Amino acid sequence: MKTKILLISAVALLAACTNKPKDPKAELADLKKQQADITQKISDLEAKIGTKDSVKSTDVSVTEITKGTFTNYVQLQGRIDAQDNVTAYAQAPGMITNLYVKAGDHVTKGQLLAQLDNSVLKQSMAQAMVNIGLLKTVYERQKNLWDQKIGTEIQFLQAQSNLQSAEKQLAVLKEQSDQYRIISPISGTVDQMDLKVGQSALMGIRIVNTDNLKVKADVPESYSNSVNQGQTVKVMFPDANDSLVTKVTFATKVIDPGSRSFGIEIKLPGNKKLRPNMTAIIKIADYSHANAVVIPLKAIQKSEQGDYVFVEVNGIAKRKPVKVGTTYGSQSEILSGLEPGDKLITEGASDIEDGDKVKVSK
Repeated sequence: MKTKILLISAVALLAACTNKPKDPKAELADLKKQQADITQKISDLEAKIGTKDSVKSTDVSVTEITKGTFTNYVQLQGRIDAQDNVTAYAQAPGMITNLYVKAGDHVTKGQLLAQLDNSVLKQSMAQAMVNIGLLKTVYERQKNLWDQKIGTEIQFLQAQSNLQSAEKQLAVLKEQSDQYRIISPISGTVDQMDLKVGQSALMGIRIVNTDNLKVKADVPESYSNSVNQGQTVKVMFPDANDSLVTKVTFATKVIDPGSRSFGIEIKLPGNKKLRPNMTAIIKIADYSHANAVVIPLKAIQKSEQGDYVFVEVNGIAKRKPVKVGTTYGSQSEILSGLEPGDKLITEGASDIEDGDKVKVSK
């Protein structure tokens, strides 16, 4: 409408100022040329002053920039292990004659778990005890005689030596007999036992103390300066829907040449929901900035000139180049380019260009 009014005014002005009649065809060509020139000028002026009446505003979402704490984490996967997780075996081979526990039983350190056949040793021990009884009687008589200065010292010493030798032999037989028993080396729970009475004791009995658990993980060599003993960590247990914040208990000093990693251990407090071999996710903070500008990663766009974002200024999208620091998860630290109070466009940024009209969604 605005264009039409200008055209009509121009035509009327030309008609009023021209007294000499023109050829109709020439006059029409002249007017069309003037119309084209005016239309071009209108378009140039609209582009120059930035008024794009025919372009609609793009709906966007904005977030006002503030400063806060940015933390980057090293995330590792480990597994739960028991501090005390041992398998008890008999020291000598033999056939099982008695089993005193079953899987799931709680046992104490030193408790007898199974007995193997030691009948031959028992007979030898019985004979040795009879022999000791006789030698003890001989020794006591020789001692009484020697105390009365009867007999010789050699006879007394010989009786004493025979008794001591027999007692040592019995002690050896008892030690050998103990090798035919399976004893619990720790207090805990019988976790696995596949033994049966009458079979040879080729396998042992596994005892686990679930009151003392730890998480073990391998850390890549590249984090050797970031992950150390005593460092605070967050440990998550997806299968148990649980987590806790604690410290790295132990970190090895040697890099494994095969995996190019080093091991860490994290002791855990008692928790009935946790079991050995459960998966554990470990998050270790290796970088933190308490006064950082942090924005969503999705708001950052890339070009040949570098990274940039859009901010909203009085309903207009303004492109701002930024220097991006560390990124963790969906958040990035901005080292330069944004200041507190800037209204960052977070949704709809991919649909706009510098200078476009935008409408902030509520």
